Amino acid sequence: MSGRAVEARKAFGARLKELRLDAGLTGRALAQASGIHNTTISRIEQGRLSPSEDNIRAWAIACGSARLIPELVAVRREVEQMWVEHRRELKAGLKRVQAEGDLYERTALLRVYESNRVPGILQAPGYVAAAMRAVSAFHGSPGDDDDVAQATSARLARQRLLTEGTGLNRYSFVIEAGALDLTMGVAMDEQFDFLLSVIGLPHVAFGVIPPGRSREIWAGEGFYLFDDTLVRTEMWTGEYRTNRPEEIADYARIFDSLRRSAVYGDAARAQVEIARQRVSTQTL
Repeated sequence: MSGRAVEARKAFGARLKELRLDAGLTGRALAQASGIHNTTISRIEQGRLSPSEDNIRAWAIACGSARLIPELVAVRREVEQMWVEHRRELKAGLKRVQAEGDLYERTALLRVYESNRVPGILQAPGYVAAAMRAVSAFHGSPGDDDDVAQATSARLARQRLLTEGTGLNRYSFVIEAGALDLTMGVAMDEQFDFLLSVIGLPHVAFGVIPPGRSREIWAGEGFYLFDDTLVRTEMWTGEYRTNRPEEIADYARIFDSLRRSAVYGDAARAQVEIARQRVSTQTL
């Protein structure tokens, strides 16, 4: 589980513990009053176990705080939403994980930062397929050739919003120059050509942070910021999401800091061509 998700669960457990203490109940007394096992109460309060919504209702009623049930349930759902395990999601196949077209269509401004790979929506077909196969192999999902092909098609279908320019969607990308070096085992000319075709589109801002560039903030994990409503950041074992306004504001500030360190236009094209030469030299 991601660090933020772990801390959020611990904070929620601490809040439930305070509710119990304010009611003057021991863990054993709460167990008797709520029907929740004493061990379960302890694990919830330590942040080691997520309470069910039934747990929360019984807990609040036993503590004489039934009025807080809607708020506590909402917080619990937010905490659970913060972390989606890839392994569980991938059991249904890669295509299902890629089925987020509606989210992209209704997003007026998509801001994306990546530090170690080309952003998914900017990946050329060969790169997408290689990435899907790698994800499938790592997580042991049912990623046969047909599943990989369908997932690749789903991601590329989303790309039309970027390439066709509907007039309703705008995009702002910032990537570290080193992200252009990840080849995923495929010939990269197709990928570099696609990036060059995107630079200069009227609804797209494409920035690259060159090596050694003076900057306000260090490189970090990549993230997608959908308008001011949702942040999504993906790691090896899972995905962190949040729609908390304070978190979204932090990511917006981070993106602005990164954007100010990036180069655009002809300077960004030059960085892509430098990466092309660098990758070509490394694969000789």
